[in-house]
Amino acid sequence: MAKATASKKLSPLGDRVVVRPTAREEMTKSGIVLPDTAKEKPQEGEILAAGPGRILDDGKREPMDVKVGQKVLYGKYAGTEFKVDGEDLLIVSQKDILAIVEG
Repeated sequence: MAKATASKKLSPLGDRVVVRPTAREEMTKSGIVLPDTAKEKPQEGEILAAGPGRILDDGKREPMDVKVGQKVLYGKYAGTEFKVDGEDLLIVSQKDILAIVEG
């Protein structure tokens, strides 16, 4: 597992992943500064830690499709937000990840 922050190690369970959302632009292309209340929630982030995969009905473990370090797109209202050492993070189920961002 990757360290989410310098002081705490997070190990998600099942098919969950810890994601660091990508920061959003503070200003529009035309130069208008956006307050926090007007910004959309990010839908892209980097995977910091991944669980081992969910257990199937036959007792076998389904392997994860994503891994630590990948950039992913996830659903707009997916996951649970939390803060670790002042850093905003998100725990998302693998089923809520829509795509892996390549390149």
